[in-house]
Amino acid sequence: MSNTFTLLAKASLITLVGLSLSGCQKAPDTMPPNAVPAQVTQHMQLIYDNPMQNAEDMTGWQMEGPGQVSFENNWMQMWSPDEAMHHVYWAPIRFPDSFVASWQAQALNTEAGLVIVFFAAKGENGESIFDSQLLPRNGIFTQYTEGDIKSYHISYYANAAHNPDRQHANLRKNNTFSLLQKGKVGIPAHSTKPHTITLVKQSAHIQLFIDDEKVIDYIDNTPVVDNVDTGKPLADGYIGFRQMKWTQFQYRNLKVWAYKNS
Repeated sequence: MSNTFTLLAKASLITLVGLSLSGCQKAPDTMPPNAVPAQVTQHMQLIYDNPMQNAEDMTGWQMEGPGQVSFENNWMQMWSPDEAMHHVYWAPIRFPDSFVASWQAQALNTEAGLVIVFFAAKGENGESIFDSQLLPRNGIFTQYTEGDIKSYHISYYANAAHNPDRQHANLRKNNTFSLLQKGKVGIPAHSTKPHTITLVKQSAHIQLFIDDEKVIDYIDNTPVVDNVDTGKPLADGYIGFRQMKWTQFQYRNLKVWAYKNS
């Protein structure tokens, strides 16, 4: 396998202006920098490019739980009316074992909230997370962390009502809900700025960057964690955005790159 991904760990992320990959246009001056370095993506192909600007862009995405989305100023805003319940919004694509994903996110209300990205998600036997044989899910956390789907997840904004100002990111592996790494501060609890999130998965090697700051860096090569056998590293699977019920966030410009011919 190419060592292209390791460049992320060895150098600061740089602003990528006018990325020349097919389907990726130069970002306007008002957009937060794209944190994916050109030396990484030049060896990859853009396999998913979603501006998340309108309802048509979100065709095929599936919401679990009473989350709602609307669109304003070229952002997708997501929340739960009356803070009814937590919710997960799944992309319809099964992504490969190794990829780089990048998107922008911004808090609309910093009083309380918690934001997670699920990835490499699929059924215990390799099924699609949308397989009708899997148990129904409606946003309750244990359905995702201890149910019949496996995944990794990273909480990259952590200011929950029951645990305010936690801030540090956590990487967990499901369905054993095992804490693989306590990371650095993700999106600061009271930040109202747009931030660029970059998720790098090179098979068992997982990294997450907030803007140009690396907050998670872990290799899943130790199956037994806190006396629990978490199993083999997870490979391909789905990506989903999760919010706790207090959260009001907005998102845009989800892009995913993978190895050419992978």
